[in-house]
Amino acid sequence: MQSTTTNSVRWTTADLTLFEGDRANRYEIIDGELFVTRAPDWKHQAVCVNIGTALKLWSDQSGLGQAAINPGIVFSESDNVIPDVVWASHERLEQLLDEAGHLTAAPELVVEVLSPGKPNERRDREAKLKLYSVRGVLEYWIVNFREQSVEVYRRENAILKLVATLYAQDEMTSPILPGFSCLVSQLF
Repeated sequence: MQSTTTNSVRWTTADLTLFEGDRANRYEIIDGELFVTRAPDWKHQAVCVNIGTALKLWSDQSGLGQAAINPGIVFSESDNVIPDVVWASHERLEQLLDEAGHLTAAPELVVEVLSPGKPNERRDREAKLKLYSVRGVLEYWIVNFREQSVEVYRRENAILKLVATLYAQDEMTSPILPGFSCLVSQLF
């Protein structure tokens, strides 16, 4: 009887250079596992712009921080992700950026807009939720533009927990964004 052992490949940030010329896909590594997704479609990106714009307008008015769309976050050699939108306070941003201007730790807020397909949903609802929880994100929004809803996870006892699911007619607010408010429908 023959026995075989399979060693799973553990991907690192350095391995991403293999895919540098590929513009059709997005590559992320979570706990050493490679996740490959097609480049986001128009509607997905439009929702990201809407969220980023709402956060930017509030940030400009409040002077409390900055929003960015599709910034890479290199938490470690085996955790390298590209969230759809992030927001970080000026104080935290000073600590997060490396010399090249890349994020190396958790911003206060991370937003993922769901891409179609069960593997993509599982990545955002399970793998990324766990990663962002472990790495210290204070709030995580999972946005579903098909259902026009936003699941809001907030840090509670050192983990991100679902605190609300908001729909088009609901008002979006956050304790980490004092004075921020918009109707969920404005995000779509």
